[in-house]
Amino acid sequence: MNRTHTIIFITAVSLLGFSCKEEVKPIAPKPSGAYRVVKTVSHQGLKVDVVIDKPEQNEVDVMLLYHGTVMDDAKIVEAAQSTLDEFKRILRRKNMMLISVAYPEENLLFGDNLPYAEAALLWLKQDAEQELGIKVGKVFLGGHSQGGYLVTRLNTIHETNGVIANGPGPLNLVYRCELEESGKIASGKVCTLLRNTYGTTTANPQAYRLRSLLNFTEGFKSDILFVQGLDDTPIQMYSWPVFKDNVIKCSNCRERQILELPGFGHPALFESAEAKDSFNAFIGRR
Repeated sequence: MNRTHTIIFITAVSLLGFSCKEEVKPIAPKPSGAYRVVKTVSHQGLKVDVVIDKPEQNEVDVMLLYHGTVMDDAKIVEAAQSTLDEFKRILRRKNMMLISVAYPEENLLFGDNLPYAEAALLWLKQDAEQELGIKVGKVFLGGHSQGGYLVTRLNTIHETNGVIANGPGPLNLVYRCELEESGKIASGKVCTLLRNTYGTTTANPQAYRLRSLLNFTEGFKSDILFVQGLDDTPIQMYSWPVFKDNVIKCSNCRERQILELPGFGHPALFESAEAKDSFNAFIGRR
């Protein structure tokens, strides 16, 4: 079947303070009723923790969520819970199951956690019904910051019913890590690990380029909504116009919707009324 590839570009006329939540103690999933649980899931031997927020219904559409960067794996379950809370707060549908993935980061080269992100998605598609006693309908992906990076990459591999990426990045690791190497910004774990493995951005720029989100702007298998606050960090905004242009030009992608929000920063999706409306409308049409 021939598919029509379209793009919707929207322009609308402040860092996300995810609040710390008390850690939820793991309990055995129930066959029915609403609950929240932390569960270790696995696909082909690869294990990852997820936070499951189930509504009363047993036949559910599901949104799989991915948190932003925290770097310390002792904090990833907390980050997953906070991300779930933020998406749940803006989601108008109360009958969707939300599953937030506590993907690892510590001591991993940037991008090497993609298999864990993918394992959670494949578990949801292939094993969740039997393990949770539910019927899965539509599957959506949602991600913030590095989580937006992961859902964008997953969209080049697996088809779902739709993807939402807020402030996805890093867009350009060559630019970001060169700033650290030159002392213009403070050094961080992401670039330090890459430099220890590949050398500097001057010596080996391609290694950094291949892991940047700018390298993943083609072959989107599902419709995707990008939300970008135009008052985001200078590092993000330096490469955003190039990323946006590449996404618009994609000839083998499903529908791309780009929502730019002047006056909003990195957490634009969670702060802008326009973004919340677009987010819910995007889900509602699919």
